[in-house]
Amino acid sequence: MQEQIPPDSADRNFSVHPDVLKLGLVSFMTDLSSEMIFSVFAIFFTTIAGASAALLGVVEGLSDFSASSLDYLAGWLSDRTGKRKVFAMAGYGFSTLAKIILLLTSSVVGLGAFRIIERLGKSFRSAPRDAWLSAVSDKDIRGYSFGVHKALDKSGAIFGPLFAYGLLWWLGNRASTFRTLFWVALFPAVLSVALLSFIKEKPGVQHKRENMFRTWKILSPEFKRYLVAAGIFSLGYFSFGFLLLRAHGVGFAVDDIALLFALFNAALVVSAPVVGKLGDRFGRVRIIVLGYLVYFLMSAGFAFATTKWEVIVLFVVYGVFYSIDEAQSKAFIADIETDRRASAIGVYNFLTGIIYVPASLIAGALWTMHPVGAFLLAAFLALAAIVAILILRPDRRRGPDTRAAPPQ
Repeated sequence: MQEQIPPDSADRNFSVHPDVLKLGLVSFMTDLSSEMIFSVFAIFFTTIAGASAALLGVVEGLSDFSASSLDYLAGWLSDRTGKRKVFAMAGYGFSTLAKIILLLTSSVVGLGAFRIIERLGKSFRSAPRDAWLSAVSDKDIRGYSFGVHKALDKSGAIFGPLFAYGLLWWLGNRASTFRTLFWVALFPAVLSVALLSFIKEKPGVQHKRENMFRTWKILSPEFKRYLVAAGIFSLGYFSFGFLLLRAHGVGFAVDDIALLFALFNAALVVSAPVVGKLGDRFGRVRIIVLGYLVYFLMSAGFAFATTKWEVIVLFVVYGVFYSIDEAQSKAFIADIETDRRASAIGVYNFLTGIIYVPASLIAGALWTMHPVGAFLLAAFLALAAIVAILILRPDRRRGPDTRAAPPQ
């Protein structure tokens, strides 16, 4: 099917479709809220609530799975109905409601429940929203469009930790301060849902007669080969919370860790549009391979880092990696799956999310025995993923496309 260029694509700001910026602003407000909480969650969970690092690994693994558990369902529903906005609204709204849990309890069980439940909202909105982004992005600048959206998204993740740092510095590192932080974080989350309600939807093509299994069979061989490499890589993708604990172990105070989180996001924001342009020019698979290589270097670096300046550099490197992994993988999937983008992105998120569960459990177990082991395993799996993607070459079609289009 020939991909159609959006008719209003000439009306752009910052060289992207206006809806890319609007959706980016919604993501900005959501991340401002969420990252105020997440930047201090690992420390609050382990030092104030009294949970162990192993339990943190369990919660983070379950939250990672939760963040992608509904992706395929939401993506399939979005493609089946041709609707994007209603599912994105539901996802953002659910994440906002989940934050109320933090205002009601500070127990280990309550905190763990919040972390897992809040991520369900992210899972339900991601695939429909990314398909919406793809529909309003010209193919020639799709990587840049995703990069701009990710930059706006993670700009909220810069200011969120800074707000958290300011509150901790002003009110002190006490349980009551965290309760105040949770209250403040709720307001931008509510605003993000309100903003989204005013954006005009860009509907997709309906596939009313397809069930979820039929949709999977129709997805391209190129996409399925990419899933193999992505699955290998995901097995070494440990929770960000372990990087924060590593920084704490090197000597960073709790409020300084919030600044490290902001630094990571600043590196992501700056690099995301640049990485997107590089993907548009040189090919997205090459940039994805570069991302795996950067992750290898970052993991090896954290394994042997002993000083604060080394940790600071590694947080910047991780920000560059994240800008590649979060945006360019979705842009690549949108390139090869033009008819069922929400379903394909949903499958990708769902598969990697399932793998994140054993990955985080393994990282938590290795961390308990020796933290270096968790980082070395991640470095090895990153190299294995590079080998897999270079062998499988998901950017190249092998033979004619024999997929039969189902009745609409």
